This record gives sequence, structure tokens and C-alpha cells, in this order.
Amino acid sequence: MDKLEKYRQFVREILSSHAEIANTNDTVKDELIFDTERDHYQLAYVGWRGDKRVFGAVMHFDIIDGKIWIQYNGTEESVAQRLEDMGVPAADIVIGFHSPFKRQFTRYANN
Repeated sequence: MDKLEKYRQFVREILSSHAEIANTNDTVKDELIFDTERDHYQLAYVGWRGDKRVFGAVMHFDIIDGKIWIQYNGTEESVAQRLEDMGVPAADIVIGFHSPFKRQFTRYANN
């Protein structure tokens, strides 16, 4: 299996595992969104809690130029560390929700 396919598998695994433990019910659903053609991956909550609309991303990843970009992480888990534990080198992980200036001070890729 080539590197990109492994990265896609890792991202899908992380999102799917969070969907399994999601705090959803009959009126709020978790939605896994896997755009494998453009390498966009997301877990979102969609529905209603009483008369309040629930809609939003929980996690969002992109794969850009052979690197996994963590665009959003609304969980307490360090998904960058989990990716490393799966075998992804820090040089192939970008913390996309940090500004480019801030990224230079992390041990992860700048872009």
C-alpha cells in the first residue's frame, strides 16, 4: 500500500472511531464525509436538540501534497500524536488550524 493510501486509511480510521463514540441520538446524527477524490475528510454533527439546530464539524482533515493537514479538531484527543503513533512522521503532519507563523514553533510541518 502506498503512502497516500495509508494516510487516507489512517484518517478514515480516526474519524470513524470518533463517530462510534459520538454523543448523538435520534435527532442528532454523526456524519462521516470522505471525499477521496479531493482528499477531504470530516466528521460532523447534524440535527436538532429540542428547538436548537445542531450543525458543525467535529474534526476535519485534508491530504495536501502528501501531508495530512489537521484543519480542525474539536475533540480533546491529540490527533497529531495519534497519527504519529500510527506511523506518520511529524514532517508529514501539518497543524492547519495554527497560523503559518505559529507552525514554525511546533515539531510538525509548516506546510
